[in-house]
Amino acid sequence: MNTLLLIILFIPLVEIYLFIQIGGQIGAFNTILVILLTAVVGVYFARLQGLSTLKSGITQLYSNQIPVYEMMSGAALTLAALLLIIPGFATDIIGFLLIIPVTRNIFFKFLSKKYTKQKSANEKAKDDLIEGEYEDKDN
Repeated sequence: MNTLLLIILFIPLVEIYLFIQIGGQIGAFNTILVILLTAVVGVYFARLQGLSTLKSGITQLYSNQIPVYEMMSGAALTLAALLLIIPGFATDIIGFLLIIPVTRNIFFKFLSKKYTKQKSANEKAKDDLIEGEYEDKDN
């Protein structure tokens, strides 16, 4: 099965389970308030971090550098804001982890290691390629 399909099916199941467990502990009304509060606070902090990232990116552009980290941070902050708006505790935890710069850097390092492993495997496959020229003798 496709990994994305499994994630799409798994996340709502985890969220429903967490709603039931936490709602049983603190009550339904308090659970709804916590979900709304995390959405508002998360989007506020995502906005603050986003403005900081934008400012840093503009500084990078003025110094004639490509703002790669800032672009990745902007994408991660957009994903974090989306995860915080979606009701749920698991998505809120992931969203807050993406907002915090330290954990965002850890996430980027994990992705870069994964990407470099794939890239080196692709380069190894290119080494097996034999290039040549041919000529059509029928003409």
